[in-house]
Amino acid sequence: MAGHPLAKLATRPYHHNPMTYDPTIHHRRSIRLPGYDYSQPGAYFVTIVTHHREHLFGEIINGDMRLNKMGLIVQYAWHDLPKWHLHVRLGAFCIMPNHVHAIIILVDAAFPKRHALPEIVRGFKSRSAQRINVLRKKPGVPVWHRNYYEHIIRNDDEHNRIHLYLQSNPANWMEDAENSGMIK
Repeated sequence: MAGHPLAKLATRPYHHNPMTYDPTIHHRRSIRLPGYDYSQPGAYFVTIVTHHREHLFGEIINGDMRLNKMGLIVQYAWHDLPKWHLHVRLGAFCIMPNHVHAIIILVDAAFPKRHALPEIVRGFKSRSAQRINVLRKKPGVPVWHRNYYEHIIRNDDEHNRIHLYLQSNPANWMEDAENSGMIK
């Protein structure tokens, strides 16, 4: 056991604090661009997936997404973002059965509280999860995967390509990698 990577943990006194970071056991890497200021103006493409890729927001019928009540809560939380973050403008948005794609645009404006993209996404996830858990009578149960994918949109061509992708996403659900029910 002495040469085992966890051996030094066995000699430490146990203090239950789940928030303490220990690089010998925590290996979560950030997917964010190192040194990039995510509060600066620009357009960002994000994908947020449900916890365990659970189908929560509705279903695809004949290539169209049919939102259920939880999907409507997510849609409302999306449209509510500019009320919470005055420097946010909403781009294309697509709710799928177990994930959400969106373009979030941060504008160049002098607002006293200017949040960066991670805080905006965190707020969206938190507000929608709280409302969904009230609806399903499951307080504190995770709704979202703890991380999210983001891509900095660098030009108009990229923006247009992503916008088209979002528009066609429900029609392509059977081939979508996030579709846990897809035939492989």
